[in-house]
Amino acid sequence: MDLQLVEAYVPDKYFDKVDESLKEYPHVSYWVSIESKDRTLIRVLVETKNTEEILNYLESLTHLIDGFEVLLFPVQTYITRTTEEEKEQKRKEVEEETNKLQRASRQELIGTIQKSSHITLTYTLLIILSAIVVTIGFIQNSQAVIIGAMVIAPMLGPVISMAFSSILGDFQLLRSSSFTLLYAIIIVVGISICFTFFFPVPMESSEFSSRTHANVSDIVLALASGTAGALSILNRLPGSLVGVMVAVALLPPTVVVGMTIGSGMWQEAYGSTLLLVGNIASVILAAIIIFSLSGIRPVKWNEVDKAKTSRKLSILFVSLVIILLLIVILFSNNLDLV
Repeated sequence: MDLQLVEAYVPDKYFDKVDESLKEYPHVSYWVSIESKDRTLIRVLVETKNTEEILNYLESLTHLIDGFEVLLFPVQTYITRTTEEEKEQKRKEVEEETNKLQRASRQELIGTIQKSSHITLTYTLLIILSAIVVTIGFIQNSQAVIIGAMVIAPMLGPVISMAFSSILGDFQLLRSSSFTLLYAIIIVVGISICFTFFFPVPMESSEFSSRTHANVSDIVLALASGTAGALSILNRLPGSLVGVMVAVALLPPTVVVGMTIGSGMWQEAYGSTLLLVGNIASVILAAIIIFSLSGIRPVKWNEVDKAKTSRKLSILFVSLVIILLLIVILFSNNLDLV
């Protein structure tokens, strides 16, 4: 049983109402203690699946009540006596939960997403290092080196952030994550262009040449990559578990764009750019769909309508981009056959 501990520091004059409301939510255990002369501490032990509902209620209060604070802690171990009836009930609940899309609470996800949507020194260094390693991997035609760079590539963060912000209608987060992604692309393209001044473009490399054009299968791969990336975020899995898969769709095409531009190979640059744009759009669309199915929604009533509109427009816009790209890809492939 996956548990979390919610701590709420409640001003005394609001304690009775908050206490009564919190007890109505599903919980495993409930404690109350006097924290100070002005505040009372309420600790609620809950199953992770019920955390978001309680946090939504408490979040609505923090905007209205001064001195109201909420903390969330993971619970590694919880020991108590369980009756046979409780065990049977828990078994039935587990069977029901297997048919649902599991995820962390919206509040936890927002914290993770916001961290990956801003430019930091660490992010910049990781982008630079991964771009250098992938470029060398292409020059050496080494698949192992390219995969190694994908593990450290942090391009998943801002792309997933764009999808997440579209679900919530958070345009400030959308701008920040979009700028962060553009920043990463510019760095990778710039580094790969610089390498063309000292090394020949490895057109004989199968790893390189396969990314100078786009196919329908590449879009399918990107959709699968975006789905895997969104699921990893929802379940707080280590990014490296799917980082390689998502980086297949994002990092290598960006390097190829830079190297072909630096060498003046405009037809190949066009193909790799088409591949990059299609992959980014596919990852975003897959993530938006997964986040929507998981039930992520704003809490404030005045943000609900904005989020609904933002979600619909995002899905429509990204879908149209992908459809147009597929048409261009199929048309280009037909011209090549002729």
